[in-house]
Amino acid sequence: MPDYATRSATEQDLEDIAAIYSHAVDTSLATFDLDAPDLDYWRARLDGDHPGDHLLVGVDDDDNVVGYAYSWSYRPRPAYDTTRETSIYLDESVRGKGVGKLLYPALLETMAVSGVHTAVALVALPNPASERLHLACGFEKTGQLREVGWKFGQWIDVAWYQRMLVTLP
Repeated sequence: MPDYATRSATEQDLEDIAAIYSHAVDTSLATFDLDAPDLDYWRARLDGDHPGDHLLVGVDDDDNVVGYAYSWSYRPRPAYDTTRETSIYLDESVRGKGVGKLLYPALLETMAVSGVHTAVALVALPNPASERLHLACGFEKTGQLREVGWKFGQWIDVAWYQRMLVTLP
């Protein structure tokens, strides 16, 4: 069984990240995107100019990208500056192998070090694996919105998760 590690993403990882996300767009309810974004979208995630913007990858023994997690703007208003929204996607081949429980805490620690106060995440429902991962990583379910997305001919609910990271003076 391979060992997995995390590291900051690089430009060379963007095609693998895009492929993992594209698969989710085409086959799952985990994202509400209907078309996969181009590489410029992922470059923007890589080059985020806010101290709380991070893009990490999970890699196998051969440094192949098997998943990624990122933090990005929650809302574009200044009072939300220390709150970031998080997202995580894994290649199907590594789901259930502990990569998420390695990658997500690495992202949360990186966010905390950069001064992020609150991490929030949305989970499209049903997604028991993602809900378990968020709870295992210290998130708390704070609410649920009904029928806010329409994909694959059905209405989709989302659950809100939140984790406090650091306290400002």
